[in-house]
Amino acid sequence: MAEFIKIYEENPNPKEIKRVVKILRDGGVIIYPSDTVYALGCDIKNNRAMERVAQLRGVKLEKANFSFVCEDLSNLSDYVKQIDTPTFKLLKRNLPGPYTFILPGNNNLPTVFKKKKEVGIRIPNNNITLEIVKALGNPLVSTSIRDEDEVLEYTTDPELILEKWDNLVDLVIDGGYGGNQGSTIIDLSNDEPEVVREGKGSLEIF
Repeated sequence: MAEFIKIYEENPNPKEIKRVVKILRDGGVIIYPSDTVYALGCDIKNNRAMERVAQLRGVKLEKANFSFVCEDLSNLSDYVKQIDTPTFKLLKRNLPGPYTFILPGNNNLPTVFKKKKEVGIRIPNNNITLEIVKALGNPLVSTSIRDEDEVLEYTTDPELILEKWDNLVDLVIDGGYGGNQGSTIIDLSNDEPEVVREGKGSLEIF
């Protein structure tokens, strides 16, 4: 059975954040709120946890397009090749925010992602997420939770999320109602930015 913890975004309780981080460090898989939709997440340093997330999403881990959720842009150089000034300015202007930016990965990617040339970077504008990543000390590997209901692509009610995922994950965070629109995905790994998916983030950033 999953733990169910209420955390308020305006003022996340450090004690609750500590509990979440302990679960992550122990190899747990969590469902947490972001500035877009609720998502599955685990510690980037735990291969077994990443395998579990891939299994839950029904994909092979090495082929999975998971995002790396970072606290700020200082984590970038850990996993991303050096980027030019215009690209960095674009990121700085729009993060934290509802975007996933695809960037060229470097040689420090976790072993399971070594064959990947790109990596999706997220810095959500959500205090709960940012405090978790800050306390953890490294990024989360993350993917949105999808709803089978075609009308509602994402589950927004934490209690319904718990009902559905209770025996599959270790913790569900109740951070209030979530959105049902994913992040806007923009590929910056080539010469020209390319919009892969239009979501919550405005395209006026260009």
